[in-house]
Formats: sequence, C-alpha cells, structure tokens
Amino acid sequence: MVLSRRASAFLIAVGLWSWVIWPTFLRNIWADERSFAGGTAQPFFLVHLVLVVVSLAIGTALGVLGVRGWRGARGARAA
Repeated sequence: MVLSRRASAFLIAVGLWSWVIWPTFLRNIWADERSFAGGTAQPFFLVHLVLVVVSLAIGTALGVLGVRGWRGARGARAA
C-alpha cells in the first residue's frame, strides 16, 4: 500500500503534535499537588504517566509511518 503525500504529511503532523503536547502535559501533571505525597508517586501520577508513554509511542509510530509513506510516494511517482 502506498500512502498519498497528503496522508503522509498528516501522519507526520500528528507524530510531531504528540511530541509537542504530551511532554508539556507531563510537566503539568508533575507539578500538580496530587502527583506526589511524601516523595512517593501517587496513582494519579502513574496513570497519567502511562497515558503519556502510550501516546508518545503511538505518535512516534504514526510519524514513522508518515515518513515512510512520504518516501514511498516519492518513489512511486518516479516509477
């Protein structure tokens, strides 16, 4: 399957967006008073940490697919 350049650009944008938004979200959760008690991470923080890690993994995968699709579309046009 060959992705169009438009679809590939969208996937790249989603991947980049994930890497802009989720680290900011994690910094905000880290600073929240509900995240730590007595120096120990609370379930509130741990749940959000898992959410951030999974979202970054998905964003990375989509970005990689977008880059591969972009390169594949360029090769398909040349052929």
